[in-house]
Amino acid sequence: MKIIVAPDSFKGSLEAREAALAMEEGILEAVPSAEVIPLPLADGGEGTMDCLVDATGGHTVSIQVTDPLLREVAARYGILGDGSTCVIEMAEASGLTLLKEEERDPLIATSYGTGQLIRHALDAGCRTFVIGLGGSATNDGGTGILQALGCRFLDDEGKELAAGGGALHNLHRIDVSQFDQRVLESSFTIACDVRAPFIGRAGASAVFGPQKGASEAEIVLLDQNLKRLADCIEVETGIALHDMEGTGAAGGAGGALLAFFNGTMKPGIEVVMKVMDFERIAEGADLMITGEGRSDGQTITGKAPSGVARLAERHQIPVLLISGAIEEASRKMLRSVFTEVHGLMDCGIKTEIAMSQSFRLLREKTAAVVESYMKRIQNEE
Repeated sequence: MKIIVAPDSFKGSLEAREAALAMEEGILEAVPSAEVIPLPLADGGEGTMDCLVDATGGHTVSIQVTDPLLREVAARYGILGDGSTCVIEMAEASGLTLLKEEERDPLIATSYGTGQLIRHALDAGCRTFVIGLGGSATNDGGTGILQALGCRFLDDEGKELAAGGGALHNLHRIDVSQFDQRVLESSFTIACDVRAPFIGRAGASAVFGPQKGASEAEIVLLDQNLKRLADCIEVETGIALHDMEGTGAAGGAGGALLAFFNGTMKPGIEVVMKVMDFERIAEGADLMITGEGRSDGQTITGKAPSGVARLAERHQIPVLLISGAIEEASRKMLRSVFTEVHGLMDCGIKTEIAMSQSFRLLREKTAAVVESYMKRIQNEE
């Protein structure tokens, strides 16, 4: 029996590879003769780089760049097994986790470090890029990325603006005369599930500004500043980012990548599964098992388990969802997508126990679920 094990991370307790190992051990406990193929996943956010590097036999490169507050920090990018495709997570150099809660300030936070990673990879000969936009601390419209690659953002006196989204209210024009032309020789796939436009009530500032430290007044200012930036980008490139779906991802960095990098935006899980050659590896599987830390209504809108479920449906393969927690209000909806739905906390296990003993609990839960599933299908036969 061929079983594909393809979980996302159980955030706060297990990385995707650890979750896959726990599931694999549980399966082999229940069905010792099973052929288990672990394919740990990510959906374009944090963990995407390691997932793809591991899956393709690639490696990571660590360099010194600047964090969102322009302090020196070590950050990595991945080179896939083909030796030429670069994977960059925006969270590595420009992520919210790099800042203490009291340091969060989207008025000054910059995406410059992410641009430094791209520049270093270009210097190393990379011309094919996958960019994951999850987890950013910035609301600068991607201007930091562009500055690291030679763009200049000028006020009406021709002076270069300071870093961060707060300075953009003085933006008068964009100077691309020194923009790194190697960018235009490269292809950029943007792994992103965010549909927010650049500006407006559903835009980057309004939706994501609060978690990055913005007050209500600052959200209004940042939104106005991104509108000014979008106007200048339209003058420079002819591309109107204002209401374009997905351009608000990562504080507007999605828009910058679309406008200046000729980027192609795709759902993160689709990008990850394609790079991994997931469909070919999964061919002929008898069962798939996936999971994540918490499954709810958002699970089927682009999260890793939904990608597994869609592929399983195309190939008529049963798929079991085993997550840390299942939102009760979403259980019926999840059951319409997955063959079975299970949570580690279904039996009344407390959150702190589920978090601290997640590997053991996931292994035991998987063993019990698979044993029950095997008995059921044998009885049906």
